[in-house]
Amino acid sequence: MQYTLKKSLGQHFLHDEQMCKKIVAQIGHTSGMRLVEIGPGGGAITKYILNWKDIDLKLIEVDDEKVAYLKHTYPQLEDKIIHQDVLKAAQPFEETFSIIGNFPYNISSPIMFLVYDWEDKIDEVIGMFQKEVAQRIASKAGSKVYGILSVLMQTFFDIEYLFDVPPGCFKPPPKVMSGVIKLTHKQGLIAVHDKKKFKQLVKAAFNQRRKTLRNALKGTLEPSALLDPMMEKRAEQLSVEDFLYLHKTYQ
Repeated sequence: MQYTLKKSLGQHFLHDEQMCKKIVAQIGHTSGMRLVEIGPGGGAITKYILNWKDIDLKLIEVDDEKVAYLKHTYPQLEDKIIHQDVLKAAQPFEETFSIIGNFPYNISSPIMFLVYDWEDKIDEVIGMFQKEVAQRIASKAGSKVYGILSVLMQTFFDIEYLFDVPPGCFKPPPKVMSGVIKLTHKQGLIAVHDKKKFKQLVKAAFNQRRKTLRNALKGTLEPSALLDPMMEKRAEQLSVEDFLYLHKTYQ
């Protein structure tokens, strides 16, 4: 049984077996863990995960053809596939779970916003992205690529850039380098009392990143907040802790 590439879904299939094994090896495999693979495609990394008989696995795949292929090739996946667009899917487990995926590049940022929404149930994420997106998520304050995803993800997760994945590992080869990162949920209390408002604050700050926060956050925060000395800075100069301070103090 064969399947076809769908450019509309941003599909590039990983075919380098050593790289597939390397990615799967990054998962913190523990007996009884719950694992969600987003966008398994033809099962390039799924087939290695299936060697673990002691985990609760679910796959989220929107492509009808890939779902049929996976069920035909790996009959044990019959009741483990959520045949749905991940951006419209319900949280796959009520208990905590981990995520792995070669994320379609055209929806990789929306997937990260989904991770932000689900973060209190997520132990870790092993994700492959276009390299510049992976670097952006892992970047620190002061970097030109530091932005909304950097702050939102680093608020809840420790992030490690693991390794590059060259274009030749895929069919068809993408025109860009890819990169794998690991997000590990931080332990302890995180000072975000309203995730929706916090995201609104971070987005407003970076949507006008050339302006000082005093101008960028006008209309988002109360006028009294704009008197804070921190408002002289631009968004890229603020650490995650600075954004948490603004959220805690003024939202």
